Amino acid sequence: MSLCVYLTHPQVMIDPEIPVPDWGLSELGRKRAALALLQPWADAIHLVISSEERKAIETAEIFASGHNLAVTIEEGLHENDRSATGFLPPEEFEQVADQFFANPTESIRGWETAEDAQTRIVSRVIECLKGIPRELPVLFTGHGGVGTLLKCHLMNTPISRRHDQLGGGGCWYSFSRDALWQRNAGPLDWTAL
Repeated sequence: MSLCVYLTHPQVMIDPEIPVPDWGLSELGRKRAALALLQPWADAIHLVISSEERKAIETAEIFASGHNLAVTIEEGLHENDRSATGFLPPEEFEQVADQFFANPTESIRGWETAEDAQTRIVSRVIECLKGIPRELPVLFTGHGGVGTLLKCHLMNTPISRRHDQLGGGGCWYSFSRDALWQRNAGPLDWTAL
């Protein structure tokens, strides 16, 4: 078995005064993150690897505590770098995110390009899996933007927001390790917790 699951963090506590990577889960987000324990793949997971952003770590810890697993935090699994703008009101954020996906080779308002973010997330997932026996199923907890970019890579399809997760986050898809190299995952659908 070479099962991998990519799970995005659910709802967060939005605070314009706090850097976005430091946002934690909201109460609703914590409740939804706990639903990961009920997913069909939950009992199979042996390793939990998280982005270094607080909301992803909290998502990972909720899952891991229910299965008596440790969480490994890895650099480079973070969301696309949006530090140039910091917090944007929701409507403005959605407009800029649309441009981010529609123009993958361009930096929109100083954001990391979608192409660069995709290269980073794919290479980091591959690197994380090195040295982990293929038979051990792995859960990655992360973010909607880079999760979508990883998904596009796995499906061998151009970057597009039409492959983005459902609103509210807390969505997952599963893939095989081989699909990272072969890019033959076929259609992958986000499933909400």
